[in-house]
Amino acid sequence: MANSFASKTFTALSDLHPNLANLKIIGIVIGKTDVRGFPDRKNIGSERYTFSFTIRDSPTHFVNATSWGSEGYIRSLSDSFRVGECVIIENPLIQRKELEREEKFSPATPGNYKLLLSENHSTVKICSSYQVDTKLLALIYLPVKESRDFYSLGDIVANGCSLDGRIINVLAAVRSVGEPKCFTTSDRRKGQRCEVKLYDETESSFAMICWDNESILVAQSWVPRDTVIFASDVKISFDKFRNCMTATVISKTIITTNPDTPEANILLNFIRENKETNPLDDEIDSYLKESVNLNTIVDVYTVEQLKVKASKNEGKADPFYGILYAYISTLNIDDDSTIVVRHRCSGCGYLVKEASSTCTACNKDSLEFKSVFLSFHLLIDLTDHTGTLHACSLTGGVAEETLGCTVNEFLAMTDEQKTALKWQFLLERSKIYLKFFLSHRARGGLRISVLSCKLADPIEASRNLSGQGNI
Repeated sequence: MANSFASKTFTALSDLHPNLANLKIIGIVIGKTDVRGFPDRKNIGSERYTFSFTIRDSPTHFVNATSWGSEGYIRSLSDSFRVGECVIIENPLIQRKELEREEKFSPATPGNYKLLLSENHSTVKICSSYQVDTKLLALIYLPVKESRDFYSLGDIVANGCSLDGRIINVLAAVRSVGEPKCFTTSDRRKGQRCEVKLYDETESSFAMICWDNESILVAQSWVPRDTVIFASDVKISFDKFRNCMTATVISKTIITTNPDTPEANILLNFIRENKETNPLDDEIDSYLKESVNLNTIVDVYTVEQLKVKASKNEGKADPFYGILYAYISTLNIDDDSTIVVRHRCSGCGYLVKEASSTCTACNKDSLEFKSVFLSFHLLIDLTDHTGTLHACSLTGGVAEETLGCTVNEFLAMTDEQKTALKWQFLLERSKIYLKFFLSHRARGGLRISVLSCKLADPIEASRNLSGQGNI
């Protein structure tokens, strides 16, 4: 038994059987879903709530547990523990799994049984780590799939659309973790989204999307460029908008952080050795920026105040953010001498020279070429009554949202239409969300990236012309 101080008290997961009663089980939580509500068929008009989690007590045995009950009970129980904590479950009901139906949505487990927790009879308690055998705690670093059973990111990109919709395992390093972004659906349900950028020896940037709160909480603990993950049963999809493959964390997914396997250790050594020489520079960081929740950016500045703050932040690696009410004073989208649209690599987002159509960042093997796609690449000036910010980067999807057209729609415009589009912005004050970060390539050592740019409400703008940000 994994737990040494009470081996006679607890039932091992390998010994589960429907005839057992008054059970007490100990295990480490390796996966967990969000709380969800469903209409109660027995009580029309009311809802029942549920969530599931997966516990493990040995390298070869782990099991899914599901709890149903009132909203208060289920939310309280779910909030009482997190992935990575040890729990003691008392008086669960043991049921036989319905393999075809359940493992379509739940993590695949080695045994034939599952645990059902009831509000009236079952309890779940956190077990302090100092009470638990270290062998049990170490199980959190062991993937639930065979350590060599994974696709490299290069394999996923190379297989392309043939993997669309497939559920596979991925071993990769964490490049960046975006801010959780909250939203409300058309039917008024609240949701959240977090984008994680992954990389390995074969690919320099690959997006993985988390939609549920539990996986987002786990992702927020990852240290970029110093964390390796083994994600079992993620869904692979082709993103038509970005023209590339992406991974999505689903209800079947179990993510192991910094797994203790030979393959993961090799990757960890690779990312640590290549921290300083990573080909991904700040230009790609700007394009492949993490998802930033604009609602968290509240400081309003004038141009003059932003320049003062930027000078005070000189030498600091962390970016800072701000809101500016200003005019776009330079927007050369109708000038034939200005490059408005550039080619980018579908694998890493790096700017590609049009003549070669080859990405120097990730196409090191001449037999393995990544496709390229067209993307806006604009440098604009922003002006208010206190001064001008020059050469602000407006790229990718943000540029499309700002201009109100796709790259292909823009390329189909006449020169007259492009000029008319430009003057829509030169004459109007905009509300602009900006990111400032160090860049040895940028003029003055600081790069300014536009995160959002929309025409401002005149009353709102007039109230904020003096700025109020923390300098």
